[in-house]
Formats: sequence, C-alpha cells, structure tokens
Amino acid sequence: MRGWWSVSGRGNTPRPAFTAEHDWIKPNWPAPATVHACTTTRRGGISAPPYDSLNLSCHVGDAPSAVALNRLYLRRGLGLPEAPRWLQQTHGPRLVDTNSLGGETDPVQADGWVTGRPGHVCAILSADCLPILLCNRRGSRVGAVHAGWRGLAAGIIEAAVTAMDTAEQDLMAWLGPGIGARHFEVGEEVRAALGAPGIQRANAFAPSKPGRWFADLFMLARQRLENAGVRRIYGGTYCTYSDPSRFYSYRRDRTTGRMATLIWIDVPPVEPDPLAP
Repeated sequence: MRGWWSVSGRGNTPRPAFTAEHDWIKPNWPAPATVHACTTTRRGGISAPPYDSLNLSCHVGDAPSAVALNRLYLRRGLGLPEAPRWLQQTHGPRLVDTNSLGGETDPVQADGWVTGRPGHVCAILSADCLPILLCNRRGSRVGAVHAGWRGLAAGIIEAAVTAMDTAEQDLMAWLGPGIGARHFEVGEEVRAALGAPGIQRANAFAPSKPGRWFADLFMLARQRLENAGVRRIYGGTYCTYSDPSRFYSYRRDRTTGRMATLIWIDVPPVEPDPLAP
C-alpha cells in the first residue's frame, strides 16, 4: 500500500491522508454477509524499522505515537464501528466474552475473544502464532483466537469452540497467517506437549536433525478443530516466516512488529421513526 500518508503541519509531522489503498487479507470463507473480518500485513503504516510499517502492538518497543497512528488508520481504513478491543496475550487457554466487560477499555489477559454483540470488534495480534477466526452459520456469534504451540497444547481451540456456545456442526473456522511447517523447528518437548487424543503426530511433525522436528501448526490446529466437531475449516495458506515483505515474523527477526486479525458483526441500521417530525 502506498500513498496514504502525507507530510504536513509543523515539523513535517506525518498526518493520515486516508485513501482506498490497503493490504488487508480478507478470509475466503462462506461467512454470512453481516460478519466482517480481516488480517493486516506489515504494509501501510508509519512505524520505522524494524517495525516497518503497520505495527499494531504496543509491547514490542515501537514508538507509542506510531502505534497510535497505525491503530487510527486501521479503524478508519476498515470503517470499524468502534475501536478494536485488544488483549494482553499470555499464550494460554483463556477467552473473554465482550459482553462480560461492560465499559472496560484496558486490555485483559486472555488469548481469545467471543461475542454475539453487533459492533464489538474482536482483535488479536500475531507474528508467527496462528490467528483463528470462528463464526456460526447465522452470523450471530463470532470469535478470534491467538494460537501458538503453547496455546494449542493448553487447549485454546477446544475452549474457543465451547465459548462459542453453538452446535459444533454450525461453526466454521478460518486460519490466518502463521509460521509454515518448513520453518517451525521444535524440540521433542514441544512435540510431546502437542500430543493429544486424536492428534496424528506423524502427519503434523517431520523429522529434522536428531531430536528436532518441523511442526505444522496449521495441521495441528485443523486436527484439534475437527476433534472438537468443527468440520468447515478454511485458510491456512499464508506463511509469515517466508514472506518478509508482507508479514512480521518473530522467529525470523526477533525484534519486529505484530499484525492484527479482527472480526465483528454488523450493527443493524436504525429504522427511521415514522412519527418523527
């Protein structure tokens, strides 16, 4: 994405000049028209290297002013109904229902959201860990999950399916950008931690050097979703590690930014009052 930032004002301070250009990834899944979702890439913001340029995380060492402007662009560029709700992610199995927060705006410690409230924008951050979106057939319930290997081992997917409070056969899932199997080398302790009933480890792990394995996060997530009863699973085609021009990757770069994956339900239009003057 080019050209949406202009230089204006005192001291040549960057000001957002919002245009229609962007680099959002829209999930290719049959969600109802009332459900909207996307994943950002690293393109199109103002953060300086090594966070260039659309870093959306406040905890990686980037300038707070740059992150604030990037988040402002995200909201305006997507036409979000409200500011995204952010998490303090812990690589665990906890999810939060947005209805339980009331008016709270500070990030809560969790690794996923669920909501049935139109207009609540659920957001998670990632840079190799797997973002997973969930939606029911009616479009009345959605969720966003941050699933690295620790979260998978702790049961974040199973917890998310339960929290959706929907019959499993009515759910669909989309797997966003994550580290690909050819680049995610792990030790025997990680391979053992990811073993669970119904997980076919022979298909999800390829041997590397002695005591080391290449782990397929996408396949592990698919297996756990299927074991939880979710059959309609989409995505899983973007590798963060192998595309440095488009994606942040913690394993590749260590000091780097984060992409956001978001999902929300349309706010119903307000019907005009026929008795209004």
